Amino acid sequence: MDAKITLSFRADIIQKAKEYAENQGLSLSRLTEILLNRLIKSESKNIEDFRVSDWVMMAADGEAEYISRPKTNKTLRKEFHESKHSS
Repeated sequence: MDAKITLSFRADIIQKAKEYAENQGLSLSRLTEILLNRLIKSESKNIEDFRVSDWVMMAADGEAEYISRPKTNKTLRKEFHESKHSS
């Protein structure tokens, strides 16, 4: 079952991504789904380790910028305890 979400990007990125998707015979939604699927199936521990294909970089304007929220104390404690149990 499909679900809808709302995402916000810079207008120039959206335009370039739409053009890229159209040239590939894809909708922007399908392109986004493919990229997210690759991300969640990768073995990357964090977003900075995820290998971004050259074609994605062409759709973007310059280097990718990852903006993330700082980890909460609860998350940091959980990661610490998990690392101690996995050693």
